[in-house]
Amino acid sequence: MSELEDRLAVGDIIIRYADSIDQLDYDRYCTCFTDDVVVTGFGAEPIVGLSAYRPWVTAARNKYGRTQHLIGNIQVTVNGDNATLRSYVQATHELPADPDHLIILWAAYNDKLVRTSEGWKITHHELERLVNVRRISAASL
Repeated sequence: MSELEDRLAVGDIIIRYADSIDQLDYDRYCTCFTDDVVVTGFGAEPIVGLSAYRPWVTAARNKYGRTQHLIGNIQVTVNGDNATLRSYVQATHELPADPDHLIILWAAYNDKLVRTSEGWKITHHELERLVNVRRISAASL
C-alpha cells in the first residue's frame, strides 16, 4: 500500500468504530481492535484485552437509547506497520428515562494502530476528555 492508502485505511477505522457503536453492531465494532487492545480514559483503570473491553463497552453503550458519534479532525501518521491516529469526537447520547435531556461529550481519541493480516487495528485506544460531559435540555432548543 502507498502511504496515502495507509492513511485512508487508518482513518477509516475510527469511522467504522463510530458507525458500529451507533448501530449497536458490536461484532463489527470489535473488528477495529487487536485482541490485546489497551483502553484508557473511559474509567479509572485501563481495560486490557478485547475479551474484557467488549462486555464493558456493551454494558456502557446499552445504558443509552440512540447515540451519534461525530468524528472530525482526523490526523494520521504512518510509520511502516505502525500508525497513530488522533481524532475529535462529539458524542450525543439519548437518555431513555429522560428523553428531554441529552448527554454530550466533547473529546479526542488518541489511538495507536498496527497493520495486521486483516488490515489496520487499534492496539491502544485512549479517550481524552476536552470538556466535561454536559447535559442539555432538548426542550430549550
